[in-house]
Amino acid sequence: MELAGRTAIVTGASSGIGAVTVRRLREAGVRVVGGARRVERIDADVALRLDVTDEEGARAFVADAVDALGGGIDILYNNAGLALGRAPFWESTPEDEAAVVHTNVDGAMRMTRLCLPHIRDGGHILFTGSVAGRQAYPNGASYIAAKFGLRGFVYALREDLLGRPIRITTVDAGLVTGTEFSRTRFKGDERKAAAVYEGVDTPTADDVVDCVLFALTRPLHVNIDEIVMKALAQSSGARIVRRGEAS
Repeated sequence: MELAGRTAIVTGASSGIGAVTVRRLREAGVRVVGGARRVERIDADVALRLDVTDEEGARAFVADAVDALGGGIDILYNNAGLALGRAPFWESTPEDEAAVVHTNVDGAMRMTRLCLPHIRDGGHILFTGSVAGRQAYPNGASYIAAKFGLRGFVYALREDLLGRPIRITTVDAGLVTGTEFSRTRFKGDERKAAAVYEGVDTPTADDVVDCVLFALTRPLHVNIDEIVMKALAQSSGARIVRRGEAS
């Protein structure tokens, strides 16, 4: 499918995978509305503030985005998400749990519900999932639960939309560089964030967006349900062989 002339909404558009998606879609001729809390960092055709955990704010965002796009949405990319903390669950806090679940699960559900009435035939809804939503690992319970929950929602949405010409894709990635994921997870601790990627040649945000564009450009009768991508040296969320280590 050709992307030129189409319209898109991308959440979490201020950095990482979201920012790269906005750039790549615009290069392909798509008119893009980017949403994020740090609106000043969004480089889209239209940049609007968005907190996906805020129902009224999200509703206003969608109304403004649809108006800016001329009344219809072809692509919705639910990319906003985060993890907070990397510790045994008994050290978790209610505040961190709420932020993780409300952003990754409720936020994606909310944006999908609000945008669906405006998504045109031939449209496409995409989600940033994670390998954490497919296989658990130690010390990440709230994020793992959220990404498992997101995957369940996407499966159910696929059933509800069966028969309508709207495609659905989830991209589940492992370690990815070029994002602020680990910096956010470790609450600004740059040393801990950098250690996550040491000794591993990881996919980049551009590599993830290659998968997004692949799914978007298949013929309408082809639905790429899920793409799972990891570094060659990573088999699961926690099993990683770093340079100098034995496999």
